[in-house]
Amino acid sequence: MTSASRGVSPIEFRLDLASGVPTYLQLVHQVEHALRLDYLAPGDQLPKVRDVVAELAINPNTVLKAYRELETKGLAVGRPGQGTFIVATLGQVALPELTELRRSLVSWVAAADAAGLDEDGIAALVANVLRDFRERRAGAADRRGAARAEAEGVA
Repeated sequence: MTSASRGVSPIEFRLDLASGVPTYLQLVHQVEHALRLDYLAPGDQLPKVRDVVAELAINPNTVLKAYRELETKGLAVGRPGQGTFIVATLGQVALPELTELRRSLVSWVAAADAAGLDEDGIAALVANVLRDFRERRAGAADRRGAARAEAEGVA
């Protein structure tokens, strides 16, 4: 019997009030992360709106907005009287690769801690590296596109 068929959701939402990220987006991002890590799968039920409202002390419209966003992205569907269910997944890394990546990341975080970084410092460093990575990847894609256009005589 799956958790969805028991009416129990495999995800529990948390809020970071200091993050500056709108509450509804925090809920959306948590579902997306759970999908990427295979904690949620098609058929799983998201927590009922009233349960999220009671647990997090937030406005029901905030939860409804998050669930509508998930529906718009094609990840979930609301079933009147039943709840909201996952209907799609996101590209994910295979379990053996994910396990090794996690092991490596745990080791890196331990090294960062040993070097004197606190949790906020670690998060800031990771965010900075991710931003640099995205910029390099976008720059490489732009250069490939320009080279392709030049080769085709478009530039």
